[in-house]
Amino acid sequence: MTDALVIVFVKNMKLGTVKTRLAKTIGDVGAFEVYSELVGVTEKATQNLNCDKHIYFSNSISESHWPIESKAVQQGDDLGEKMFNAFMDGFKAGYKKIVLIGSDLPTINSNHIMKGLDALDKTDSVFGPAEDGGYYLIGLKSMVPQIFQNKPWSQPELLRTTIQELQNLNVSVSKLETLNDIDTYEDLIASEFYKSNIKLQEKIQQLND
Repeated sequence: MTDALVIVFVKNMKLGTVKTRLAKTIGDVGAFEVYSELVGVTEKATQNLNCDKHIYFSNSISESHWPIESKAVQQGDDLGEKMFNAFMDGFKAGYKKIVLIGSDLPTINSNHIMKGLDALDKTDSVFGPAEDGGYYLIGLKSMVPQIFQNKPWSQPELLRTTIQELQNLNVSVSKLETLNDIDTYEDLIASEFYKSNIKLQEKIQQLND
């Protein structure tokens, strides 16, 4: 066991349940293909990290991804409760620094995650801002329950509201570089991830011809 833990939140890959906003434009199968690729990017980003990893699936444990890592199912009624419970698991197990990421970022790599862990040597918390006003990474070195309660999940003011609350609580905050996740067709076609993935482009094209 290391003193640092990376938690990854993954949606089970089931047709019609992943990237639902994107699916409105390119269909359920297209959204499924995009999310499958994004999970692959996330898996690669976490592969060679020199710390422990716990993978939390939305509904059931999948053996096809992260084959050798510790796995569990997310517990809670909303995203905040699920993240709270995952962090609590980690702190109860004795980890001193915990970073949590999602699995739909086309440009995330191991450097972003390591910078998040390193930031916790200097501040109590760290966030990786997403362009839509949320965050793609959150890190803590001790539990701050308020972060996960009564928040505007999936709304553009999420990160601003969260950081304001932490400042009111005198909890120090670091921020990483801003990245863009893929929620809409516009996000998809603007991304280098899509522009450089000819195979994925062909699949999406075939599905929508």
